[in-house]
Amino acid sequence: MLAAPDQQISLTDPDARSMATSGRGSGVVGYNVQVAVDTEHHLIVTHEVTNVGTDRSQLAQVAKATKATLEVEKLDAIADRGYFNSEEILACEEGGITVTLPKPMTSNSRRKGALASRTSATWLRMTFTFVLLVRSSPTTTPTRKMDWSYAATDQRLPELRHQAQLHDWQGATDHPMEHEHILEAVQRRLDQHPEKMRQRRETVEHPFGTIKARMGATHFLMKTLPRVAAEMALHVLAYNLTRVMNIMGVQPLMAAIRA
Repeated sequence: MLAAPDQQISLTDPDARSMATSGRGSGVVGYNVQVAVDTEHHLIVTHEVTNVGTDRSQLAQVAKATKATLEVEKLDAIADRGYFNSEEILACEEGGITVTLPKPMTSNSRRKGALASRTSATWLRMTFTFVLLVRSSPTTTPTRKMDWSYAATDQRLPELRHQAQLHDWQGATDHPMEHEHILEAVQRRLDQHPEKMRQRRETVEHPFGTIKARMGATHFLMKTLPRVAAEMALHVLAYNLTRVMNIMGVQPLMAAIRA
């Protein structure tokens, strides 16, 4: 297991991987299904099955696929906090996609005991005379990440510098301050339209609930990623056909197919 590239081995399905779940200390070995659903008719515009355990690297890819399927110049995308990633948001912005999503409540490094966080930085500066120093010419890596230097002026807390460097400022692997103006625009949109989060739940959870009910609240029947992807594609096709028949009726649908 340790010799495997991702240090995971599934004896039941070689492509299945551990998936993050909301329950503490819980998890499931399986697949991660991404869907993009339109807010008007609740039709699934695009979907993808992956074996990546989290959603943080999925936003731009799914959003761009949705934009291409709809053949539109601009797209408004709403996602939950699990997709928050500054580089993914930047990629959407560069691709003509306006994203609205909340920031994570906590970060992994915060749970590991790091003192500094973006929300507590002001408190730290007041309490520990903590300062953040940015290099005059920050070095940009090929992945657009930037190296930042930290210093604590309070000699009583020499460990603060180390803990500040451990912290990733948003629970991300990059530094959102590099694209701060884009992230601030995302936050402004959320502040101005908080109802969008409710709209997201009412939109994207609808097909998931329907498909799971039709599956009998059980697991995928197939094994390996290509076969599971094909199984999910059939579920999506059946769901969309049912939605269209409910919206426009069977006869208009048949006429549109013949045309």
